[in-house]
Amino acid sequence: MRQRGIAGIQRAQAQKTHFERVGSELSQQQLAQLKQQLSVFKENLESFSIKYRNEIRSNPQFRAHFQSMCASIGVDPLASNKGFWAEVLGVGDFYYELAVQIAEICIATREKNGGLIDLQDLKRYLEKSRGKNAQQISDDDIAQSIKSISTLGNGFEIVTFGSRKMVQSVPRELNKDYETVLAVAQESGFVTRIGVERMLGWDEGRVESVLTKLLQDSVCWIDLQAEPHQYWVAGFFSQD
Repeated sequence: MRQRGIAGIQRAQAQKTHFERVGSELSQQQLAQLKQQLSVFKENLESFSIKYRNEIRSNPQFRAHFQSMCASIGVDPLASNKGFWAEVLGVGDFYYELAVQIAEICIATREKNGGLIDLQDLKRYLEKSRGKNAQQISDDDIAQSIKSISTLGNGFEIVTFGSRKMVQSVPRELNKDYETVLAVAQESGFVTRIGVERMLGWDEGRVESVLTKLLQDSVCWIDLQAEPHQYWVAGFFSQD
């Protein structure tokens, strides 16, 4: 019995080793096939980009679709301003150039809006500064460019309040209370202390804390002549 028991254990161990080896071989084969498929896909994507380079450069919608295609296989045209994508398409240089222009505008308007500018206002600034003959840009182009500089950790990101998309250009943690108050203000452009209390059901201290912080950060300015006092969000108005 003991011999048969030991033999059974040995057979079970041999089967386990066999199955592990077969599983490993299958995994390696599947991985090799996947790599081959991705390689072919990448080659086709490069051929596609060469064929349609002019459309990618000049058409914002086409460029957005191309960016999506790249992302689907883990290819990032923004990863470097050197190499195939920059040489063939110039997309790396395009986004980095746009990112620099975005940073310049955000810094120049920061004193007026507290580092929080409406995405459409930013786009108008960009179109004006780039001139009529410059490449057309889209909201997606702006988002991709901001993505390329957000890795620097300098506070650049797109935030949403209600239906508004804003570009934040200073390191600032907007907690849920700040976001909620800004969302309330996004239609009329301002809030009042009592209005926020009634709409959100918050106590006076909570509202006071949020509005004081927004004033300190220059995100809001207060109209003391209005009754009740009105807290206006600077970034909700065009600075043209």
